[in-house]
Amino acid sequence: MKTASMLFAAALVLSLPGCGYNTLQSTDEQIKSAWSEVLNQYQRRADLVPNLVATVQGFANQEKEVLTRVTEARARVGAIQATPELVENPEAFAKFQAAQGELSGALSRLLVVAENYPQLKSDANFRDLQAQLEGTENRIEVARNRYIKAVQDYNVTVRSFPSNLTAMAFGYKTKANFAVENEREIAKPPKVDFGQKAK
Repeated sequence: MKTASMLFAAALVLSLPGCGYNTLQSTDEQIKSAWSEVLNQYQRRADLVPNLVATVQGFANQEKEVLTRVTEARARVGAIQATPELVENPEAFAKFQAAQGELSGALSRLLVVAENYPQLKSDANFRDLQAQLEGTENRIEVARNRYIKAVQDYNVTVRSFPSNLTAMAFGYKTKANFAVENEREIAKPPKVDFGQKAK
C-alpha cells in the first residue's frame, strides 16, 4: 500500500508542468562534471608537489621542517578517497577541503623559503615547476568557481517550488559547497608594515 501511494505521489509530481525532474538531472550532472574537474586540478597539483619538493631539497637541505610539512600535507590529501559521493557527505567534504587548505598553506611556506635561495630562484627546473604550480592554483580556483555555481543552481532547484516536491519524492537533497574556513579572519583588513619604525 505504501509503495503504491509513493508511486502515485511521484506520478502526480511528475505530471505537474515544470516539476523540475529534468532540471534536477541536468544540474546534478553539472555538479558531477564540475567536481571531476576540481579533483583533476587537485591531482595535477599533488603530482607536481614531489618534483617541487625534490628541486627545493637539492638547494635547501636545512629547510627540512617545511619540506616535511609539504610532504605530510600531500600524503593527507592523498589519503582522502575523493569520489563523486564525497559531495553528498558534508563531514567528508569538510575534511577534504581542510586537507587541501593545509596543502595550499604548506606550499605557500615552501615558496617563501625558496625566496631565500637566489641560486634556486634562478634554476630553470624550479622556475618551470613554480610556473606550473601557479597555473594549477589558478585552474583550481576556476574549477572551484564552476563547482560552486553548479551547486548553487542545483540547490536552488532542490529548494524551489514545485521542483522541491520532485526533489522530496526522489530523495534529492542540497549538496555541500566550498566555504571559507575562518570568515572572521579574512574579513579583517590586512596590516601593512614596511618595517619602518615611527619616529
